[in-house]
Amino acid sequence: MGQTTTAIPTVQIPSRPSSAPASPAVTPTDITRDLREAVTLIQENYGGQKSIDYNQVFKSSIDSMLHSLDPHSNYFDAKEFEEFKTDQSSRYYGIGATIGDMSDPSGKVIATYIKATFDGAPANRAGLRYGDKIVSVNGESTLGKPYTEVRNLLRGKKGTVAKLVIERLGTGKRETVEIVRDAVRQPSIREAYMLQPGIGYLKMDGGFTQTTFMEFISDMRSLKAQGMQQLIIDLRDNGGGLVSQACRIANVFLSEGQTVLTQKGREGTALQRYDAENPAPDRSPVVILVNRNTASASEILAGAMQDHDRALIVGEGTFGKGLVQNPFMVDYGGMLLLTIAKYTTPSGRLIQRDYSNGDLYSYYTDGGSFRNDDEVEKPHGPESRTDTGRAVYSGGGITPDVVVKPNMITVGRARVQQGLLSPISAFSFDLIAGRIKGMESYKIDRPITYGHDLQATDFPINEDLFNAFKAYAASKYKVKAATADAEREFVQRMIRTELVQAAFGSETSYQIFNEYDKQIAKAIESLPQAKRLSLDAMKARASSATTGQ
Repeated sequence: MGQTTTAIPTVQIPSRPSSAPASPAVTPTDITRDLREAVTLIQENYGGQKSIDYNQVFKSSIDSMLHSLDPHSNYFDAKEFEEFKTDQSSRYYGIGATIGDMSDPSGKVIATYIKATFDGAPANRAGLRYGDKIVSVNGESTLGKPYTEVRNLLRGKKGTVAKLVIERLGTGKRETVEIVRDAVRQPSIREAYMLQPGIGYLKMDGGFTQTTFMEFISDMRSLKAQGMQQLIIDLRDNGGGLVSQACRIANVFLSEGQTVLTQKGREGTALQRYDAENPAPDRSPVVILVNRNTASASEILAGAMQDHDRALIVGEGTFGKGLVQNPFMVDYGGMLLLTIAKYTTPSGRLIQRDYSNGDLYSYYTDGGSFRNDDEVEKPHGPESRTDTGRAVYSGGGITPDVVVKPNMITVGRARVQQGLLSPISAFSFDLIAGRIKGMESYKIDRPITYGHDLQATDFPINEDLFNAFKAYAASKYKVKAATADAEREFVQRMIRTELVQAAFGSETSYQIFNEYDKQIAKAIESLPQAKRLSLDAMKARASSATTGQ
């Protein structure tokens, strides 16, 4: 077969004399003209294998332009903007259920199952229960599909119908259930309960959304009614969100006139200072848990509480995002999230990490959430002082007062535990259905009881139950007894999680993991230190006010 070639014209570019004047600065008009010309050339001449998606061409052009400025300015097309607004509203549209898939001994996905439903959600009202196998959604088979694909089928616009064929765990009978999709609450505070008598715990990993402050106030009232005198705020894995919500929560604990943050915009704009306005702040001792995924608005809250010595910070160094973005609407339903300012903590710290080399991959991995923290290193920026005179530093996130690494396991052990998940799920299904001989007392055949505070007496995993699992896993999945014995703690924790999830729902089941969390254990241990720190800060401020400083 003959080949057709196209001659590429050679363009002679005259060399510029060394004394020639520099090219004039590029203007926005030049950019608009050149971009329009580039798109026209693509439209008229592109002949590659890939079909042209002009939305993607447009989006990637803007993204590249924004990322040349900083790592956090982004462009959202119309679909992404709708998802962004949904996330900010603490809800999504679907049936309101926790789902998970299970694999056979060869690793092939069998099906996706209901693990729990949310209180008042459409799936709960329709009577879906733990262990129900999802056979199809709107006529499309879901057998053999991972839960991520099934989840996409279950979500949809409000008011639309999801027609599910399910297979009941207890009876094996198939039923058709029609569920009208609705708004499903997705709280930004996932857990609020008493860790120990007098010690309240708030798991805030859902970002700072439009409802965060109201959730916080409601949960605080509930914990106070249960006798809370000390508080642990868990900001681990909280990527931030609405700065205003973080400021309002800081306002609960800081005294009137204390600075929460200072914001500096482009050259020529005035500094904006956000001060607390609370004449009667809460005085409960507070420990805040942070990690490398604690970012943005979470760092504003942690930084304000640390600088005023109002809370003790425990965990790992945070991400280090000190830039503020503002949404700007653009044509065709899109949105540009543009960095408009940088903020400093009350002591004057700028916590933004360096991004001057423009390498986004390194920024988000080696320097960010995947960084190596084997050797704890303080940020290299200027030193500032807290209210009691403790040294804190700019240039690299929030450094904890008490450094504690998370629970870690080797890659090899993680693979072993991953391989045990399907045997654990299969065993738990049969256990909860009452099909494990001698373990009929573990059968759960009732709707979920929501809002339960987990007790040590709830579904303890005894020797007989563990041995029953070993026999089951060996028979069904060829799991060696030595493997199960080596991972006994993991197996017991996961089986109990399944039982609690079936009886009390997903949110309560998270409490089991907290029982094994060494960072939470250290936070509890550090509460007396947090109390002393807060009292010292009050004395320092009183002394400063007396001397007129």
